[in-house]
Amino acid sequence: MGAASKKPDALTITLNGEPYTLEGDAHLGALIATLKMRPTRIAVELNRQVVPRAEYDRTILKAGDELEIINFVGGG
Repeated sequence: MGAASKKPDALTITLNGEPYTLEGDAHLGALIATLKMRPTRIAVELNRQVVPRAEYDRTILKAGDELEIINFVGGG
């Protein structure tokens, strides 16, 4: 076997300060679905820029991207 253990379509980003490996679809919307987060209850910052909710499905993540996702929780 080769020295590379990652699949060719895998890439690593930083998600909330931690390394995170994406395999397959590298769209932000797909990642949000994989994480089981509701798009209406989160705020997303990609490389220190806020991503509008309407852009989630059109935003392609690249190796080395820094992503912060804040999940809003209701309560009283």
